[in-house]
Amino acid sequence: MSRPDDSDTAGFEGTDGNAGYGTKRFKRSRSHFANRITADGRDGWPVEHGRYRLVVSRACPWASRALVSRRLLGLEDALSLSVADPIQDDRSWRFTLYPDGRDPVLGIRYLSEAYQAREHGYSGGVSVPAIVDVPSGELVTNDFQRITLDLATEWRPLHRDGAPDLYPERLRDEIDEVMAGVYEDVNNGVYRAGFAVEQDEYEQAYGDVFRRLGLLSERLAERRYLVGDTITEADIRLFTTLVRFDAVYHGHFKCNRYKLTEDPVLWAYARDLFQTPGFGDTVDFDHIKRHYYLVHSSINPTGIVPAGPDLSGWLTPHHREVLGGRPFGDGTPPGPVGRGEAVPAAGRP
Repeated sequence: MSRPDDSDTAGFEGTDGNAGYGTKRFKRSRSHFANRITADGRDGWPVEHGRYRLVVSRACPWASRALVSRRLLGLEDALSLSVADPIQDDRSWRFTLYPDGRDPVLGIRYLSEAYQAREHGYSGGVSVPAIVDVPSGELVTNDFQRITLDLATEWRPLHRDGAPDLYPERLRDEIDEVMAGVYEDVNNGVYRAGFAVEQDEYEQAYGDVFRRLGLLSERLAERRYLVGDTITEADIRLFTTLVRFDAVYHGHFKCNRYKLTEDPVLWAYARDLFQTPGFGDTVDFDHIKRHYYLVHSSINPTGIVPAGPDLSGWLTPHHREVLGGRPFGDGTPPGPVGRGEAVPAAGRP
């Protein structure tokens, strides 16, 4: 199995969505296990209360999408949560944050064990987010692009009362279009820049990142959210990159034309979401920084974790409410963070 900082199929962050880079161009491979958990169980995995366990790293932006969605939709009781150590080794994501180094529900030490239970002899990437079938211990899916969409739609019968509609049918075409640009140029663009191995490759990705950020800043100058007047899946996907931008991507991935804090619109937008229940309360800056700077040894061979940036700005007023909008539409905010799921003080502003 590839080391965490290797390229190829396993990628560099336990694949962080199956990422990798080759001798020419960075490439993010498709999820190997793309089964879906659906209301009708058409892939053999029906939505059931308490049957599945969501495995995440709070460091990973792709996994963080699922953390936010789960909170907003109130699926905490229906879909249990396992948080992996932000530092993995050559055996994959570890459960060393739990007593005896084992996931307390699955009983495994490494996420790769669930992959092996599903496909004996599997030697590819071990990525988060991952959903595991508790009774069998088998991985169900690591399809990071689909998981949150299914949480918003297929899991609807298990949503809390007052859960927002994160993927409203009437706006899906526009949401999909916006998300496609965000994914290619921002979510994945920072990785293409950070793991570039040739100057022109880096400069192309760098240009894509800031061109798209400029367009997003213009779009958000007079509207509170990306699509419609409520929070949608598109906002979740942009947020998980923006919240990591100054702490990691600006310096570590060389996306340094300007900081997030230097774009008044995007900085206010990101703070607005961060201060919305379900967003900032899932973010662990300690896990984020330690993961990127310690695991990506090809980029940061010294393993020094920066002391900054100052995080206190995340809690300052954003004034975005003057643009109107209703964060949860006709719904309500999620309740308090569940027992045992609060981000430790070291990871909060």
